[in-house]
Amino acid sequence: MDAARESLRGLVEDPRIPPQVRESLADDYRQVEAMLEKLDRGYVYVAAFGRVSVGKSAVLNALLGTRHFDTSPLHGETKTSAFGCWEAYPTGGVYLIDTPGLNEVAGDERERLAHEVAARSDLVLFVVDGDLTETEIRALRVLVGDQRPIVLVFNKIDRYTRAEQEQLLASLTLHTHGYIDAANIVRVSAEPAEHLVLLVDTDGNETETRRRGEPDMEALRQRLWELLEAEGETLAALNASLFAGDLADKVGQRTLEVKRRLGTRLIRAYCLTKGLSVAINPVPVADLLAAAAVDAGLVMHLSKLYGLALSKAEAGTLVKTIMTQMALLMGTVWGVHFLSSALKLGTGGLSTLVTGTAQGTVAYYATYVVGQAAEVYLAHGKSWGEAGPKLVVHDILDGIDRDSILAQAKADIRGRLGAT
Repeated sequence: MDAARESLRGLVEDPRIPPQVRESLADDYRQVEAMLEKLDRGYVYVAAFGRVSVGKSAVLNALLGTRHFDTSPLHGETKTSAFGCWEAYPTGGVYLIDTPGLNEVAGDERERLAHEVAARSDLVLFVVDGDLTETEIRALRVLVGDQRPIVLVFNKIDRYTRAEQEQLLASLTLHTHGYIDAANIVRVSAEPAEHLVLLVDTDGNETETRRRGEPDMEALRQRLWELLEAEGETLAALNASLFAGDLADKVGQRTLEVKRRLGTRLIRAYCLTKGLSVAINPVPVADLLAAAAVDAGLVMHLSKLYGLALSKAEAGTLVKTIMTQMALLMGTVWGVHFLSSALKLGTGGLSTLVTGTAQGTVAYYATYVVGQAAEVYLAHGKSWGEAGPKLVVHDILDGIDRDSILAQAKADIRGRLGAT
């Protein structure tokens, strides 16, 4: 329990998380605060989940012993989640949660709903009223993947004969073998169907009326008590730890996205700087060597952005590695680059502008690739991973729109040259 609290507090108080990330995950951070309070108070959340009209709300009402949650014969009465405190549990602090029917939404939204139910629950009551449908099986797999304990509640057993119940129970056990303990499959009748009753008064007069039988919830109530008494605190701590892990993954992903957005702006600024320096430098070939310092500066700046600062020597080595792979993969382009540099000697006026812009464009493009490759290296913790630098550079060259980058480079360089 203490470890779970520390994990959550660490996420809340970590000063390294960018403000943009906190803002984008505001709902998640509010859940962290609520979960911390829940752990401090020792609360356990039990959510009912399932298709529309299987009797989720009725199951929870029967456990509470009062009509707290809305039930209706109309399709899909529950539209939003609702809470109720199960005071019958001896130690208290157990809250029952009703949720919308999983087949009220489709596709990705259904999966998102299942993840949301799992994230807010310590234990899930998956309510069915017969054999499992494909929709239910898919939703169950999501919940199992989120590592939440599940009790499969076979509701409306009063509608079946004893033999039919046994047959359906065997099928449910078979379909959930390996991911739901057979002890966690229970039969209930939360709101028995009305049946016709013949009343005879003292004078022998007969009157027909309809009555609803008493709910049969003992199997579920007993199983819940067993689980909560044995594992109540553990379930809450496990949920908190899993939530903290999920949020840490989200924080890491969003932080990387923020860094990449900032990195994109940074790379473009350095691309323009190098493109201009190459385009306006009147000395052939030597400008290419001098521009390498711009690439090294870019790599050092990116390394600070990613929190993995590099020395000048390390940045120079990284640039050399990337440029070597580019030279091997783009020999023809680099031939044009050097030719453009040589052509600048002895040309003037418009010719210098044309050839300078051409060479500057290629330099701009090269720095763009250097920046992209350096980001991959830094995002992997100063490592090329299993792919190695050659494959990384190849994938970058293969994955970017070369014509678009070159057109942008020409526009940026010509625009800046024209303004000076």
